[in-house]
Amino acid sequence: MTSRKGRPEPLGKALAGFLERAGLSERIEQASIIDEWPLLVGEQIAAVTMARMVTRDGTLFVDVATNAWMQELSLMEPQLLKALRQRPAGATVQRIRWRLARV
Repeated sequence: MTSRKGRPEPLGKALAGFLERAGLSERIEQASIIDEWPLLVGEQIAAVTMARMVTRDGTLFVDVATNAWMQELSLMEPQLLKALRQRPAGATVQRIRWRLARV
């Protein structure tokens, strides 16, 4: 893509501008939490969970291996939300919905 002055624009900059104009950059930022989940929650929690999706309203759906872990993580939710909100990208997660993983 070229800028208004006729000079080529770097592809990354052009794509970022398009996503911003299309209103998609925030959703992409929210979705990045899925990939970052293991780093955000640590090795032990990542071993028994899998982040699946984030809705537009900021609900993060996470599959959990057992009912016992689901109970434990429900109690830890305020601390986990705080960690998610402090990440550099700053995508907001309003709540976490824990679901028992289907095997």
